[in-house]
Amino acid sequence: MAALIFSLLFALPLLAKTTSSSSPDLQILHADRQIDLTSHIVRVYLTLKVENIGDDPASEVLLAFPPAQFDHLALVKAAAVGGKKKKKSYTSLEVNPTERPDVPNGTKYYAISLLKPLAKGGATTLEILYILTHTLEPFPVEISQSESQLVYYHDSAIILSPYHIKQQATLVKTPSNKVESFTRVEPSNRAGTELKYGPYEDSGPYSYSPVIVHFENNNAFAVVEELEREIEVSHWGSVQVTEHYKLAHAGAKHKGVFSRVEYQSKPTASGLSSFKHLLAVLPPRVHSAYYRDDIGNISTSRLRTSSKKSELLIEPRYPLFGGWKATFVIGYGVPLQDFLFESGVGARYLNYSFGCPLADTVVDKLTIKVVLPEGSKNPSLKVPFTVEQSVETKYSYLDVMGRTVVVLEKKNVVPDHNTPFQVRLSCPLQFQPSIYACRTTDASFCIFPFLHHLHRVPSHRSLNTEVKHLTL
Repeated sequence: MAALIFSLLFALPLLAKTTSSSSPDLQILHADRQIDLTSHIVRVYLTLKVENIGDDPASEVLLAFPPAQFDHLALVKAAAVGGKKKKKSYTSLEVNPTERPDVPNGTKYYAISLLKPLAKGGATTLEILYILTHTLEPFPVEISQSESQLVYYHDSAIILSPYHIKQQATLVKTPSNKVESFTRVEPSNRAGTELKYGPYEDSGPYSYSPVIVHFENNNAFAVVEELEREIEVSHWGSVQVTEHYKLAHAGAKHKGVFSRVEYQSKPTASGLSSFKHLLAVLPPRVHSAYYRDDIGNISTSRLRTSSKKSELLIEPRYPLFGGWKATFVIGYGVPLQDFLFESGVGARYLNYSFGCPLADTVVDKLTIKVVLPEGSKNPSLKVPFTVEQSVETKYSYLDVMGRTVVVLEKKNVVPDHNTPFQVRLSCPLQFQPSIYACRTTDASFCIFPFLHHLHRVPSHRSLNTEVKHLTL
């Protein structure tokens, strides 16, 4: 009942103004939406069949989001669907945030750029994925060690769109059968872990019908509040990676006293929403891996390597309950030839994976520092999404000019951001080791004569003996 009252109150400002600021040239013939709530990262899959009913060609399609949902968007992707059912083809489309004047209720937009303008009477099908973080609200906000975790999810039974939708349906998937309550907007029904809204016919632009789903979700709400990855390219055939983690459990906070005896003796009934293992997916041929914190080395880890990937299973010193935190460092080395490639005369590029190696984890703030070899010039960056960039200098052993460091920063990072990025540089790496060897040789020519001179100087004892003999 409380969820229904909240839904009605939340709906009033959105239903108060439904004047259309959209383009009247497009309409959506059919819309299917699937909301995946099986993790703490919400994934929404949207299929739209769009038709141009105007006279002018249409070059873009708008996606509309409520302001509260827009602030939690981590990623938006779209693709154009071609071919028939058995031989479908997908072509990625450019998606960018955009603004429109006189929008109702502060609606936010993303614009999908079509491959070619959609002519009058033409239709196209779009596949869209958008990912939301920090949208599942624990309720109750505090639970004991033996209680399950319940969360709220807020959305609309009707897809928010600036276009008229002729037919639509929404399917919500929960991680278990335990659903405390959900807002009913007829027609709607629930079967097992699936909750269906619709089909709904002829929904006008900016139609909105808020719903709340209250359900059980005991998955690990693993959030890395801050992650700093340093990728150091060595002159001597290796890439050294060091990752500093500040990890937190972002679920319902733990209340009461923690009992390790109960936790270990009743693993299926105690600490259901906690987690004590984390899986880091690393590149293949990893070597010299370590896992430690401020106290020292943590021995509860296991590394498995193969020709395609490496998996590092780590266990913190204590299980993490809601509100608990842990800090640790993971480090490893990988062969240089697997990630540094030729790119023309005197030019190379580093190809490495962006994002966080930990599976099913949200990173609030990610900083990647790519330390290039000394003497590298004109670094350039290629990343498939927007990041903040800067350049700094780092000094290491035997460095004279210092090493160029390319710094990348991004907030609200999810596993779907784990895609390759490239750093191009101009640096004759084959001459660098010989330069270091020359520096070492020059230093030895200066030091050895000095040491030889010290060896020939008599000690204080021998000097005193000679003076006594001369006196006699």
